[in-house]
Amino acid sequence: MRDRRNGPSARMAQRHATLRIAILLLLALTAGNDSRAQLPTDDEQLPQSVGNAAAASEDSLTTLAESLAAAAPTRQKRDWATWHPKPQRALWLALVLPGAGQVYNRKYWKLPIFYGGFIGCIYSMRWNNMMYKDYSQAYLDLMDDNPQTQSYNQFLHLGRQITSDNAERYKRLFKSRKDRYRRWRDMAFFVMIGVYALSVIDAYVDAELSEFDISKDLSMKVKPTVVNSNSWLCTQNNPVKSTAVGLQCSLNF
Repeated sequence: MRDRRNGPSARMAQRHATLRIAILLLLALTAGNDSRAQLPTDDEQLPQSVGNAAAASEDSLTTLAESLAAAAPTRQKRDWATWHPKPQRALWLALVLPGAGQVYNRKYWKLPIFYGGFIGCIYSMRWNNMMYKDYSQAYLDLMDDNPQTQSYNQFLHLGRQITSDNAERYKRLFKSRKDRYRRWRDMAFFVMIGVYALSVIDAYVDAELSEFDISKDLSMKVKPTVVNSNSWLCTQNNPVKSTAVGLQCSLNF
């Protein structure tokens, strides 16, 4: 059974606890009002504090930027006087794009030579291909004996005609010319491949020899000299014949 004597004492203890909590809350509110009363209420002090905070943040950002700039690695400017191209890179550039290897090696004066060769080969291929097609058509028109197809007349001189007497001669002539223009067209294609291969080889060799040390004192000297013979037979028979007069050539590089 519940003890009835403990009932009033328990309620009194709860009241005292509630009173204590209320007093503590009141003291906390009072302390908060006092702290608000101590804050600066002057309108001139608030912008000054904000300005000081902004200046401090700006100084901190400047210091951070300076530290990052000091920590970042500085990129040095390339010295073209001591720069040497890499052969592998020059080779791949020349393979991908003709003339790129010469540009990488800084040999710009070679570009007109190689590109002139390419343009000449392309022009020769187009011209010979056009002449080959015209003579092939003329040869076919001459062989079919059809009076409606006479494209071969454009190759005849003024006043000339193809008759039964000279037909065989013109057949041989047209056949030889179409074969010749076809051969020249194919030759121009292979020459263009040779120019391309030469540009690749030139780019690689030029880059490889860029580090080859050649002295500026390149000279050749030729002067007379006396050559001694070590032959025992010549020395025993005639000592005069043991020596000979010749030229000495020396090359400095």
